[in-house]
Amino acid sequence: MSTYRTLDDVDVTGQAVLVRVDLNVPVKGGKVTDVTRIERILPTLRELGSKGAKVIVLLAHFGCPKGKVVQQMSLEPITDALQPMIGRPVEFVATDWYDGRAEDALGHAHAGDILLMENTRFHPGEETNDPSFAAQLARLGDVYINDAFSAAHRAHASTEGVARLIPSAAGRAMQAELEALTSVFDAPARPIFAVVGGAKVSTKIELLRNLVRKVATLTLGGAMANTFLAAQGNPIGKSLAERDMLGTARSVIAASSASGCEIVLPIDAVVAQESDAGAAWSVVPVQAVGAEEMILDIGPDTVTLIGERLAGARTLVWNGPLGAFETTPFDRGTTAIARTVAGLTRTGALRSVAGDGDTVAALKHAGVASDFTFVSTAGGAFLEWFEGKSLPGIEALRAI
Repeated sequence: MSTYRTLDDVDVTGQAVLVRVDLNVPVKGGKVTDVTRIERILPTLRELGSKGAKVIVLLAHFGCPKGKVVQQMSLEPITDALQPMIGRPVEFVATDWYDGRAEDALGHAHAGDILLMENTRFHPGEETNDPSFAAQLARLGDVYINDAFSAAHRAHASTEGVARLIPSAAGRAMQAELEALTSVFDAPARPIFAVVGGAKVSTKIELLRNLVRKVATLTLGGAMANTFLAAQGNPIGKSLAERDMLGTARSVIAASSASGCEIVLPIDAVVAQESDAGAAWSVVPVQAVGAEEMILDIGPDTVTLIGERLAGARTLVWNGPLGAFETTPFDRGTTAIARTVAGLTRTGALRSVAGDGDTVAALKHAGVASDFTFVSTAGGAFLEWFEGKSLPGIEALRAI
């Protein structure tokens, strides 16, 4: 973290502080249904208050309005959840970014006020990183703090452009993400174990190619594993898979062999003809999947196999569930492995880092999210970090 500026490197006393936060949270019926991302930004906001920041101006996006005002994507409903968690009044500023309301609100703010600006993506210059919009945002603060790692892979006006115009630094949530993710490959405890699941090989090709060069063991699950099983000549019936990616799967297997990384694929599977709860299911070896069947979870022998490999691991990174965990009984494999990782972490035998929305949901479903060393709320940024890519929002915070 020494190469990135943090809150320790900026003076916020008496300053208007512009804070990019992640408030892209699930909302149903006008109510926030998961406050995890709000919880993550509280340490930064409280520290800014304790250090005498004059005004805190919050910037965030919600959904993908594509540069237009879409009322259903307004941040206003978030205010009701944000305010009691911060423990201070939060003023929502309903601006279209052309009407001057953001500037007026800042001009009338009193010491200690917190202003939540409307969805930055209502302005077309946000996603194009338009210099004029970045400059408009910069005029709302004396100091810029980025506390939204989940948006750091986007070179947007509120994540990258503004950071280069006024003194900038990482907030505490951003700092925690960087320290946790950096620890996986920078002088980690070895051997390193990776779990990658989810639906598509095509969205994680670069991740897989990077991991096989750096980890000792790579376990694959979910529909992604089906593609690899098919690439090895196994029957997968009507399972979800990318049949046009079989050659790519074989190339990843070849790369793993060349680098000395063991790829662990399912050896048995939970199959059914339907993915609905209550559907008839059975456990079969992966060589015996029927033509009308779908692979929906790893089987008990695979759970045992992965558990044996995990016993020797010292660092773990996890991205993606191992089956259709949203539906019982196809959640058993993911839950069993999550609880094994959690147990090893609690004893101090393993440092575990996990991330992306589905993974977080799976760990919460298993009741062990709080037992992992670190759980990232980021999706795309988490993925791109472990692909080895530079993230624009992070590079803009680099100490010179």
